Amino acid sequence: MEIPLLRYQNLALDQIQSASTFHLSFSDPKFFGHRSLSLFSGYCFPLNIRKWRNRLPHIRCSSVEQELKPRPKPIPSKIEVDEPKATPLEDTHVVKRNSGLCSQIEKSVLYKRYREAFELFEILEFEGGYELASSTYDALVSACISLKSIRGVKRVTNYMISNGFEPDQYMRNRVLLMHVKCGMMIDARRLFEEMPERNLVSWNTIIGGLVDSGDFMDAFQLFLVMWQEFSDGGSRTFATMIRASAGLGLIFAGRQFHSCCLKMGLGADIFVSCALIDMYSKCGNIEDAQCVFDEMPRKTTVGWNSIIAGYALHGYSEEALSLYYDMRDSGVRMDHFTFSMIIRICARLASLEHAKQAHAGLVRHGFGLDIVANTSLVDFYCKWGRIEDARHVFDQMPLKNVISWNALIAGYGNHGRGDEAVEMFEKMLQEGMVPNHVTFLAVLSACSHSGLSERGWEIFESMSRDHKIKPRAMHYACMIELLGREGLLDEASALIRSAPFNPTANMWAALLTACRVHENLELGKFAAEKLYGMEPEKLSNYVVLLNIYSSSGKLKEAASVVQTLRRKGLRMLPACSWIEVKKHLHIFHSGDKSHSETREIYQKMDDLMIRITKHGYIPEEKHLLPDVDEHEWRSFYHSEKLAIAYGLISTADGTPLQIVQSHRICGDCHSAVKLIARVTGREIVVRDASRFHHFKDGSCSCGNYW
Repeated sequence: MEIPLLRYQNLALDQIQSASTFHLSFSDPKFFGHRSLSLFSGYCFPLNIRKWRNRLPHIRCSSVEQELKPRPKPIPSKIEVDEPKATPLEDTHVVKRNSGLCSQIEKSVLYKRYREAFELFEILEFEGGYELASSTYDALVSACISLKSIRGVKRVTNYMISNGFEPDQYMRNRVLLMHVKCGMMIDARRLFEEMPERNLVSWNTIIGGLVDSGDFMDAFQLFLVMWQEFSDGGSRTFATMIRASAGLGLIFAGRQFHSCCLKMGLGADIFVSCALIDMYSKCGNIEDAQCVFDEMPRKTTVGWNSIIAGYALHGYSEEALSLYYDMRDSGVRMDHFTFSMIIRICARLASLEHAKQAHAGLVRHGFGLDIVANTSLVDFYCKWGRIEDARHVFDQMPLKNVISWNALIAGYGNHGRGDEAVEMFEKMLQEGMVPNHVTFLAVLSACSHSGLSERGWEIFESMSRDHKIKPRAMHYACMIELLGREGLLDEASALIRSAPFNPTANMWAALLTACRVHENLELGKFAAEKLYGMEPEKLSNYVVLLNIYSSSGKLKEAASVVQTLRRKGLRMLPACSWIEVKKHLHIFHSGDKSHSETREIYQKMDDLMIRITKHGYIPEEKHLLPDVDEHEWRSFYHSEKLAIAYGLISTADGTPLQIVQSHRICGDCHSAVKLIARVTGREIVVRDASRFHHFKDGSCSCGNYW
């Protein structure tokens, strides 16, 4: 049965050309009458085939040249016995064997006790002179690959050379694979060049290593040499080169490989199909990716994961979630990558209920202890207001990496719980985890959000002093925000000038926010002008300055900013807020009356306004929103107020409300929601474009600085 070939089925590869595009041409006697592979002008590859053919033969792997011992010479016996004496031409070297120890090494590797295998190997190294069988070396190679141990690679390779082991083709390929898998690509290339004989396994191993390490151009060059030598390639070869095409973003090259695979009967191969789905997705053609997926005769876990990731990559989150449910219904086994992707998709959709289902599926399918999936869960719960759930998942993880710690520390910081963020940072250091620049960004941001000035400066100074990490622009932005929060605007400005690099937009934006809060017109104008030069088309920069002018009574200057916006064609976006109730999202705009329960919502809103007015609420009219249209701030019924009103009439008393909005919450709504939380006894969490706001008992976690 012939498989459909997308829209390239009947095209000869040498017809798919472009004057400005990279072009490969494959041909075969049964297709084109000859075998060749050429590279046309246009997209220029620095091809140098000679560099792969004419290497000096005496070059050897650097890892095997270190501390090499000469092959031990036989020691003549001093004991005289009545035995025939060896002639001078006979080799008197006595081979030492330890079959018991070798057997234990192989058995340890079989049961995945790799470190134990190396401990046994250390005995052989210490005593020296033991000749190991090929099967023992094979086991040690597997241990090195599993542990990703560069030191282990060097030990095993040195032992091979010092004991005169002569590997066959299989073992040469295994040693090459060991270097590739451990990231030792320089040594791997030299080993490949020194191989007396190479087969397709050798070529696939080195080309695959180049692609995995991101050396896509070198992979193309080596593939051309291989094609001239073999004029053939298996499914693994083409799958690897399709990945290289995706890495370079060359959909034209990927299509030619696709066509070649179809003509060679490899179109139904699982590896090729998954690589094609990934390539088309990354090159921006999700339609062809879907077509390849539909034509797969057997849809595997990797195939499903690839197409789901492709839709998620292009922002089609709902379609990706729908495919996930199709995958579940198909009975295909889901792995931890599946659940990690779905959790990230749920974070984008702000769907707590779907994420909970994915969490349950994660545990049900036996991945409850997986570090990648659980880190995704920690990040999701932090981003959507469930910080206690995030901490619970984190505490249950048997193993944690630096990303796991960073996710929880950042979560505490975004929720205004700076003390707990600092506590987790200190606990991380106590457990011997090495922080990176993301860790410091998370904890410094937590200090700035919570006003922990003294502790923030201590951590900032410890970066270079104790951890040898140079502060970056984002770290400086956190410290500028920390100074601005305390009203130390001159000090914040001085810190910008003293930075060891040119100030970035984030640094000036932090200063501009501080000027808006403290109504410092002159310095705010200076910061805004700096931002205009860096980001002339970013709307929020103009609107923050508009806020400053309006709140200071500078109406003429405010009108000038509005004129600038109109001249540049920049338009403020309509504000949007939404709330999830019973797995359904309810979206509201300012003054929205399209909801089916509009009458009840507005009635609840009017009732709330009466109640909070008795507690001192006075509507504010001078504050604009940072990035929304004029209708929003002139309307009394802002989108977040309507979403909260709907949440109150749709959920049971005492149920916390979770609101998400596309813009930064305005001063009027911030004051109103604090009082609504007090009079209703509810906890209301609002995630705006800036951070989380936890409203409870008349106060907010942001400390009125956002």
